[in-house]
This record gives sequence, C-alpha cells and structure tokens, in this order.
Amino acid sequence: MSLAKLPSIPLGASAASEMNLSDRDFQAIATMVHTEFGLHLQASKKALVFSRLARRVRDLGLPGFGDYVAHVSSKDGEAEKNNMLSALTTNVTQFFREGHHFDQLRNEVLPPLIKRARSGTRVRIWSAACSAGQEPYSIAATLLGLCPDAARLDIKILATDIDPVIIAKAREGRYPMEELSAIPPPLRDIATRKVPGSDKEFDIAPELKQLITFNIVNLVGDWPMKGTFDVILCRNVAIYFDKETQARLWRRFTTQLNPGGYLMIGHSERLPDAEARAFSSVGITAYQKHVSTPATALDRNVKEDRK
Repeated sequence: MSLAKLPSIPLGASAASEMNLSDRDFQAIATMVHTEFGLHLQASKKALVFSRLARRVRDLGLPGFGDYVAHVSSKDGEAEKNNMLSALTTNVTQFFREGHHFDQLRNEVLPPLIKRARSGTRVRIWSAACSAGQEPYSIAATLLGLCPDAARLDIKILATDIDPVIIAKAREGRYPMEELSAIPPPLRDIATRKVPGSDKEFDIAPELKQLITFNIVNLVGDWPMKGTFDVILCRNVAIYFDKETQARLWRRFTTQLNPGGYLMIGHSERLPDAEARAFSSVGITAYQKHVSTPATALDRNVKEDRK
C-alpha cells in the first residue's frame, strides 16, 4: 500500500445535506482502519473521510454513515473493509521512483547477490508495499539488465500490498503509455512489450513477471513468509502510521532481513535510534543490517511483537 498525502478537503453544501458524518462515526472508522490496517487518521481528516466514503455509502444503498459503520463492523461487511481501505488510500507510485535506490541496487547491492546466486545461494527481495506494481517491475528490470539469465537462478522477488484490487492490477502488468517515459531507455526493450492493436498502453514483459510473486499482505497483521530476505523495500508507507506502529514495523523488518541485508525506505522516513542500531546507513534512506548484532532491547521488543 502506497499512500498519497491525505489532504483536508472541504465538504460541499449539497454533499453535506445528503448525509452527515458524526464525530462518533468518524472515530469508529478511524479506530477500525488503525486496528485493521495501521492507517492513522487524525481528526483533521474527517472531511476527507466523508468525501472518500460517501460514495461507498450510496453504492451500498445505506441511509447514512451510522449504517455504514454498522455494516462494515459486521460479519457480512467483512469484504467492505477492503473497499473502505481502497477508498481512503490513493496508490501513488511510478517506475523507478526515488531513482537513487535503483542506482544503488544496480551498482552496489545486486552484483554480489547475483554472484551468490550463481554459486547456488538463494536470493530473495521483498517489495513490501508494491502498490500497482511499478516498484517490483523496476527491481526486476534492474536485475535483468545485470543478469539476463536471472530466471535460471534462485532469485525471486516478492511483491505485496494490502489492497486486493491493486494487487490484481499489479499482477496484470498493463500501464498507460505515459508511464513509459519513467523507465530508463536502456531497459525499455527488456521490461516492456507492445499491446497488440493499442498505442495507449504497454505490457510488462513476461521475463519480468516470472521473477515476481504477488501476494496480499497486511503489514500490521500476520506475515505468512517463513524465509528471510536479502533486500526489503518499504517506501512512503510508514509515515502514515503512528510512531508505535512504525517502530514495530521496523523491528519486524529487522528480523526478516538476513545479516548484511538491505532495507530501503521512503524519502520522508527515518529509522528511530533504537531500530537504527541494528543497521549502518549506506545511502539516502538505505540501510544495511549489521552482520553480527549483539542482543539489545530491540531484540526483546521483537520477541514481544511475535507474541
């Protein structure tokens, strides 16, 4: 899940006259999305919640927000929680966004990992909030630019997001032509294919798709992955969590990384001091886990997280 900045949006007079979002209903929604998804909605976002969810209320044929809260809190409304999340979040991303991370992958991170893979070692990369797929496809294109035979090696990319609708779009791998310019020209032939009969869209090449597994994962819920990773990218998501949720997420990433593994986060994000002790800063919002880290309070906190 990659979230756009949540602005304050004024209520229109006509919309406000149709239904009302009470403080009680807003707090119920805010509590639910925080508990279920980690999303932190401050009181100043009440107008945004109204504007984003009013259509869901109408589409479901419900009289008002009180009925919507009751529905989404019920067993029958379980599926609506994902629709609510999709409405409240905006997936903003692009190919090769924050290009310094992809420069670092190409020049420093991937070459030794490819060498290890050629010797028979398993290599795993996680795009932990992949949105519509541009990030993992950018990773795969960078990898294939360095290692055209990557599919024959034990190198895999896991791409996850909380939104099943956006995961389906990512898995499809079809994008409007205006996004093509963000892919570096040397990689376009590797990464893309023309859509027959259309000059408005392009497809991601099957050679990239076969390197990636897309799955639905809630970053604040249980993680199904048993293995560890050599690289984790989780960019521009944690800033929408409260401090406690952020710290827990960084701790969980720490345990999910192999010694010497890399964590890349968003341009507005920083690791708190307690979590940063397990890493060395190796670039712009890029961190490398220490090969050997002594037991600390961080380790105890991780054990508590797992309970």
